Amino acid sequence: MAKVALIGASGAVGSRLLKELSDRGHTVTGIARSPEKIAALPGVTAKKGDVFDRQGLADLIRGHDVVISSVHFLDSDPETLIAAVRDSGVKRYLVVGGAGSLEVAPGKRLVDTPEFPAIYKGEAQKGADFLDRLKTVGDLDWTFLSPSALFVPGERTGKYRIGKDALLASDKGSSISFEDYAIVMVDEIEKPAHIRQRFTVGY
Repeated sequence: MAKVALIGASGAVGSRLLKELSDRGHTVTGIARSPEKIAALPGVTAKKGDVFDRQGLADLIRGHDVVISSVHFLDSDPETLIAAVRDSGVKRYLVVGGAGSLEVAPGKRLVDTPEFPAIYKGEAQKGADFLDRLKTVGDLDWTFLSPSALFVPGERTGKYRIGKDALLASDKGSSISFEDYAIVMVDEIEKPAHIRQRFTVGY
């Protein structure tokens, strides 16, 4: 079992990751601005943390096997997060990514398509920038897991497909539930298969 530091443990995706980790017997330090909003689950310790506090974050995540950041890109800074992980001495760093940087055709990203909703463009572009930054990081074992275009609450079905850089879609569109996404993220912790890579999950 792993000791996991989860930044953003009270969020929509973070709370599903927290449950999946707890259900599988991992020890989790859940980190959030409001730790009282972190679910009380077996093996979980809630801690107050600020994503812009490099030293404070490094102190919270030191001694863990894995760090996951599950925070909005517009509400955080990649440089601070990466530096905090480096400072902590933890080598394994997983990031809840976005779909905007996935390709809909060779060399054409989803965020650059005309039909991409303007309301999500800033977040998607910042997520794509974060991925580009991670690709320059050679001293951390990072993984960036992009969801499908529609990333919503749903069921834990355990039925999904894994891809690399291309947006996954079916005749029902491009989607994945938070719950099934969490399965894939925790699988990657238990059996690393995408070190210093981005990959994606969808139905």
